[in-house]
Amino acid sequence: MFEKINSHNEWDKIKEIIVGTGKNSTATLTWKRDKEVDQKKLEQATKLAKEACPQWLYDEIEEDLDGLAATLKDLGAIVHRPKAYDLSKIYSSPFWYSNSNNLYNARDLNLVVGNSVIESPSYYASRYYETTGFYEIFYKYFEKGFKWIASPKPKLDYEAVLPYFKDHDNRELTSEDVKHKNLTEGRLEKLHKLAEKEILFEAANTLRLGKDLLYLVSSSGNYLGAKWLQSVLGDEYKVHITNDLYRSSHIDSTLMALKPGQILMNSARVTEKNCPPLLKNWDKIYFEDVAPTSEVELKIQKEIRDPIAHKLKELGFTSNIEEMSSPWVGMNLLSFDQETVLVDKRQEKLIKLLESKKYKVVPISLRHMYTQGGGIHCATLDTVRESKLESYFD
Repeated sequence: MFEKINSHNEWDKIKEIIVGTGKNSTATLTWKRDKEVDQKKLEQATKLAKEACPQWLYDEIEEDLDGLAATLKDLGAIVHRPKAYDLSKIYSSPFWYSNSNNLYNARDLNLVVGNSVIESPSYYASRYYETTGFYEIFYKYFEKGFKWIASPKPKLDYEAVLPYFKDHDNRELTSEDVKHKNLTEGRLEKLHKLAEKEILFEAANTLRLGKDLLYLVSSSGNYLGAKWLQSVLGDEYKVHITNDLYRSSHIDSTLMALKPGQILMNSARVTEKNCPPLLKNWDKIYFEDVAPTSEVELKIQKEIRDPIAHKLKELGFTSNIEEMSSPWVGMNLLSFDQETVLVDKRQEKLIKLLESKKYKVVPISLRHMYTQGGGIHCATLDTVRESKLESYFD
């Protein structure tokens, strides 16, 4: 069953939702056309990419996503799942070569605003065709009618990723950096900024609050992206830019709107001083005491992914497998309605906090959210909620 797309915020009751898949996931291989990569190197890299994605790992990932889908069905939602194509196939532009990664994070590049779906332009060449993995579902919705908007494709014929620090290894650590290291057995994020040469942003940089959207300028979204988003949404919506919450990627490990007037905030990143003015009068639930990154995930990263990433770099390829989500992805929850939230089951302190605020908490197992780059909110895309377009800031 496919109703008309309708989702205006993060909290009204979900009627239909997409849950991603781990099937056919692979390590990414990306290189510029001006780099010397012969067939022998490509064959070596392809073999290494497969080694970085053992089948048992993706069996567990799919098992967990199936469990998430089943829970949403039990709550009364209709759940749609994408069918993954062969993500290992190399494609190219006049400027680079790449393959894809996965269809796990359904929300990352697809922004639902009311009756519109907006495809966002990632700075990753490896995400160039990722949204097409959801087209079979979107075409079913298109029979009912919705506004389908695709952003301009970036050329990426330049260095879009700019270093945040001149010397990453000897930078002065912030309190957030110290907490990050303590939660990850010493890992430290390699932070970057984005150039402003083209429109670059991922949909998950945006928090939907009815007629108002909060857009985070970060390592996965630039100012041009916010400007373009405002231009396509028109005068009915207001895109509010925030750029000083934190330096990493998506907004949904920092701010999660639970219902009108109440929001969960990552206190490792947000204080009263840098809180977006839009939210100054909302009830703020501050939290940062997440569970440490799981030992299993850290072991996979240290023993499998990091060594292979190093070998791929020596061969001339960049790959996503050297990256992990921050420990605060544990805050990445999904509101089923204004009383019910789906939360990572490892986050016992967050669960207790939300229960003390009278929320019904449904624990969810996503054992590999850190290596897969997304939690419960990231892995889902609500397409139909029982909502209407309203302003919550009048």
